[in-house]
Amino acid sequence: MLGAIAGDLVGSRFEARPTKSKDFELITPQCRITDDSVLSLAVAQSLMDDIPYAQNLKAFFHRYPRAGYGGNFMLWAASGDSEPYYSFGNGSAMRVSPVGWYLDTEEEVLREAEKSAAVTHNHPEGIKGAQAVALTVFRARKKEGKQAIRQEIEARFGYDLSRSLEEIRPGYSFDVTCQGSVPEALITFLQAQSFEDAIRNAVSLGGDSDTQACISGSIAEAFYQGVPAEIREAVFRALDSFLSDILQR
Repeated sequence: MLGAIAGDLVGSRFEARPTKSKDFELITPQCRITDDSVLSLAVAQSLMDDIPYAQNLKAFFHRYPRAGYGGNFMLWAASGDSEPYYSFGNGSAMRVSPVGWYLDTEEEVLREAEKSAAVTHNHPEGIKGAQAVALTVFRARKKEGKQAIRQEIEARFGYDLSRSLEEIRPGYSFDVTCQGSVPEALITFLQAQSFEDAIRNAVSLGGDSDTQACISGSIAEAFYQGVPAEIREAVFRALDSFLSDILQR
């Protein structure tokens, strides 16, 4: 959870001003949490308190209406209708990391990831993106090696994770689809040397930086077993007491 929010925080200032470099100041006054963090914490609270996902996602939207949500999500969250809208956007993947931390078997993780996605993102690609991220977090948390993780995710979900960042980066641009952003976010983790390096890799693609860094950071925290103290402190400074309390729990 810390890793996901840290990635969102770092990546937030590059979403409208992408960079292809890894050489940047990590935390600046322009960094802020966005919908990635808000909705990840909504999912976490739903898991802990058994609150239906649709109900809680809407509640958090109304509590934090200016967090930078996607247009379709805003229409759904502001409406009285809770029917999903068949999205394959990466919103399902950006908010799913709590599922990989909270549950204790692969079957539970996959089932709950689908459930958390399907309230909005009931397209097969939207569900697949969420399941891939949650399962990667789960396997990293269980101390599996990167090669084993890569092989499992490729085999189960059909993603090509063999590409290098050097191959991807030059032609890559902003892409909010699961199929066009989740595999690349997973690669930024797989080719990282540390937690911070995973975040820098994600931002340096020049794409949907806050979401891809959120995904990469969520996995990197699990794999590297923590978040550096100065980044952890920045996360808690960025959260209000309501969100901080959920994260602490």
